[in-house]
This record gives sequence, structure tokens and C-alpha cells, in this order.
Amino acid sequence: MDEAADTTAFQGAKVALLCGDGVISLLRDDKPGLPFANMWDLPGGGREGAETPEETVLRETLGEVGLDLPQDRLIYKSQYRALLPGPPRGWFFGGWLTEAEVAMMVLGDEGQAMRLMPVAEFLNHPQAIPSLQSRLTQFLATL
Repeated sequence: MDEAADTTAFQGAKVALLCGDGVISLLRDDKPGLPFANMWDLPGGGREGAETPEETVLRETLGEVGLDLPQDRLIYKSQYRALLPGPPRGWFFGGWLTEAEVAMMVLGDEGQAMRLMPVAEFLNHPQAIPSLQSRLTQFLATL
């Protein structure tokens, strides 16, 4: 992980959680005005208070899929900048889950569905968020 990058100014974080050849995927709500409505997403979301990127993504993972993961599960970390100059837009993490953890997952109060989607399907799915497809590809290249 890139520890030299600035972790103080960011908006949010996402994580690709792998189990075997699958990645945990969430179908976003289909609400007017919601960015990427009705598209396949990865766990994560916005920063609260003075959270670190790791605290943000682990809190969001707990809320969205019911798993309280230790920080050492995050084996990849990359910072993404906004198109315009300024503070970073967010962080992307990669990590792993056991089959037992996948079996214990429960969908939180956001999203329509959750599944362990084959990685190849997520990477080629027309309803997957394109930027997350790209970031997942970059994570996989490090394995």
C-alpha cells in the first residue's frame, strides 16, 4: 500500500472484497437523482468526521454487508484524484473474505441486492460502475 500519500483530505472510499473468483457486489437503489442508480457497486461510501480512509471503508462495509473486518484484510490501497486540481476524491482498497464470512453477510439498509459476483462478470457487466471496473482491474494486476 502507498503509505506516502496524503490521507487527510478525501471524500470517501470503496473496497473490492474478493473470495475465490468472486467479488462482493451491491446493486444500488433505483431512486431518481441517485448517482449510478440501479448499477452494480462495491462496498464503501463517504467519509464521516475525521475518519481515515481505512476507517471509512471498514465502517461502510459493516453497514452495507454486516461484516466487521480487521484492517489487515485491506491488502491494496490506491488514491484517486478528481479531474480538477484539488484534494483527492477518494481511496480504493482491495481485500479478501473467507467463504464463512460471505455466508454471514446481510444486506444493509441501502441497495436492492448483494451477491458474490464472478470477477469476470463484474468487469464486463454493462450495469457495473465503469470507474470501479477499472480500479478492480488495477487491483487484480497487483496480485
